[in-house]
Amino acid sequence: MNPASPATLTRRNLLTASLATTLLPQAQPALAGNEPAPNAQPQPARTATGQNRPPASVDELRTWLENMVWYHRYTLPEINAVTGLDPEAITRFLAKFEITPDNAPPRGAEAPLLVLPYPGGRHPRIGFLDGAIEPQRETKVSIFTPWDPASYVVADIPEALWSNLGLTYLAHTHIPTVWDKQEITLEPLEWRRTAEGALECERKLPNGIAFRTRVVAGRDAVRMSLRLVNGSPQPLSDLRIQNCVMLRGAQGFDQQTNDNKVLQSPYVAVRSSEGNRWIITAWDPCHRAWANPPCPCLHSDPKFPDCGPGEVRHLRGWLSFYEGTEIEQEFARIEQTGWRTTSGWVAQIPAS
Repeated sequence: MNPASPATLTRRNLLTASLATTLLPQAQPALAGNEPAPNAQPQPARTATGQNRPPASVDELRTWLENMVWYHRYTLPEINAVTGLDPEAITRFLAKFEITPDNAPPRGAEAPLLVLPYPGGRHPRIGFLDGAIEPQRETKVSIFTPWDPASYVVADIPEALWSNLGLTYLAHTHIPTVWDKQEITLEPLEWRRTAEGALECERKLPNGIAFRTRVVAGRDAVRMSLRLVNGSPQPLSDLRIQNCVMLRGAQGFDQQTNDNKVLQSPYVAVRSSEGNRWIITAWDPCHRAWANPPCPCLHSDPKFPDCGPGEVRHLRGWLSFYEGTEIEQEFARIEQTGWRTTSGWVAQIPAS
């Protein structure tokens, strides 16, 4: 086959060919189907098509492969949906990086709970899929249970932001947002790992409104925050947030029913099928506590106070795991941690 010119190479093929040349020169024809020009380089543009987020570098590819194989136990087709690499290329890169489902580093007994960016490529819901088409991964983190390294929930923070302007942000395709109605496409983003180990993602909307999500894992719980900055000239009100905790990946918690849920605002909890384990989430101030059986998912949905131009507002969130049967006593214990108070929060989520 004659080599294709750079202009005819898709971004995926160009990246595949470049990575293959760097790591596995002998695999290049099978991986790319053609050869890049001598000076061809992978393009840094972060254009996503559906769930496909081609990695921008070899290091990024390795990080995502570790995430997907070690922890989320992805199949080759699921990895393909995320990276755009074909199964043969994926297999060769996994071998080169020595990544297998069986050699993941163990979580230490004193380590914080494991929290990772959700890769996409696998829908985090079981049902009501037409209500969440093409879920965006930049709002989603996987929080792994302490009793099963293969079980996790996906927290979507935020899933949606409503205001007096209408549906101001939605982390998937369903109800048209104010930007959809203006035919404005929001760029894809990624989570950033801070020096302290927190995960952060910040989005600035076209009208100047910005929101930042921050997730900090501790040994006892995962503490979360949402910050909203009104950089628009308009006063904002009715700032309702939907924060969703999806249960598809948590074995024993994925029944499509509300019979195993306890709603005691701001706390929302789900009981395992054995009856002795719980997943608990809460946000403050809570506007609505509910659960959606078809997904299945938990919601402790908060509401920002009204926010004038140039003003900043904050919300606090919590997610933890409990082994036992006295769930109301556990709610009381969590309340005593002071997670809703400023003094108890600043040590966990530094102000910025």
